[in-house]
Amino acid sequence: KPVHPVFVFLNGQPFDTAKVKMQTFPTMYRGFIHCFISTFRQVGLRGLYKGTTPALIANIAENAVLFLSYGLCQDAVRFMSRMDKGADLSDLQKASAGSLASIFSAMALCPTELVKCRLQAMHEMEASGKVARGQKSTVWTVVKTVLKTDGPLGFYQGLTSTFVRELPGYFCFFGAYEWCRSTFARHMGTSKDGIGILPLMFSGGFAGGCLWLVVYPIDCIKSRIQVYSLAGRQEGFIKTFMGVIRTEGFTALYSGLTPTMVRTFPANGALFLAYEFSRKLMMDAAGA
Repeated sequence: KPVHPVFVFLNGQPFDTAKVKMQTFPTMYRGFIHCFISTFRQVGLRGLYKGTTPALIANIAENAVLFLSYGLCQDAVRFMSRMDKGADLSDLQKASAGSLASIFSAMALCPTELVKCRLQAMHEMEASGKVARGQKSTVWTVVKTVLKTDGPLGFYQGLTSTFVRELPGYFCFFGAYEWCRSTFARHMGTSKDGIGILPLMFSGGFAGGCLWLVVYPIDCIKSRIQVYSLAGRQEGFIKTFMGVIRTEGFTALYSGLTPTMVRTFPANGALFLAYEFSRKLMMDAAGA
């Protein structure tokens, strides 16, 4: 029986929490195991699941918009390439459609990811003295704080870095997925749709790994902007990026990469399995 993406998401959530904590406060933790143990000792298991509600909403909203836009952007690529409607696109053209689709998904993702990141790093913000201790931190209190201090546009802090992350990231994501499926199909002597569940899930996991390796430093800057802006005005993408390079070195931009890579393989394998399964069901229903 295929693995359910929500089950994979919930199992992967502590890894995402560790990623955000290590991105925003790299000197506090020696590695992701130390981050897990410290969080568990100080806050308990719930500390590793902070921000789960906005993370789940972000995950659903991003993927719904991304895959809906992906289909429409494939049509746009066909139109720009003067191809017939429904004609097969090359792997490179599909990668371009994925990159284009990410513009729309970034708009849906940014507000919920801001709330998620702030909840995940709230303990560290208090411990470092950047915000006052003892504040109640729930989804609603974070939302109220953003609205009170910055208004509705406050939810889009970190939008530039989200765009900078998503455009090349999803080019690599969809490009790697299609290339991997094409390679399996060629070696197995079958079509892309006939490679089976395990090669399909491997292709999805490989795509996720490629995305994160390419965009991780950008994601690190995005997390810092979204979390640090809680304590007051935060510099933009370029200034934050240069500041990290100057004061902490380039390696700080890769803090938290290990839990991200551990999480991404099963999560994206399940995501693409669900996508292909749903697409096949809808195409069969439309053809019936």
